[in-house]
Amino acid sequence: MNAQTTGPVATEMLRRLNSALSPTRIELVDDSEQHRGHGGYNPAGESHFSLRIESGAFTNKNRVARQRMIYAALGDLMRERVHALSIRADSPGEV
Repeated sequence: MNAQTTGPVATEMLRRLNSALSPTRIELVDDSEQHRGHGGYNPAGESHFSLRIESGAFTNKNRVARQRMIYAALGDLMRERVHALSIRADSPGEV
C-alpha cells in the first residue's frame, strides 16, 4: 500500500494489525469505490477493504480463529467505521 494514498482509517488499521499480530506480510486495499451505491458505502471512503496478512500468530489456528484475532485487533473500527473486510490470513509457509 502506498503510504501517500493511505487514508486515516487504513493507517489506523495497519497500525493496530502490526501491533497485535506482528505480520511478516500485510497488504490492505481500499475497495470502497467499487461499492459506490451499495449498502454500507460511505462517501468519505474507507468503508470496504481487502486484507491479505501473514503472521506466525496464525500458526495452528483455523480460519475462524484467525478472523477473530483480526477483528479483535481492529476493535471499534469494525463496529464504527469499516463496513466490510475481505480477509485472507495465512501463517508463514502456507500457500
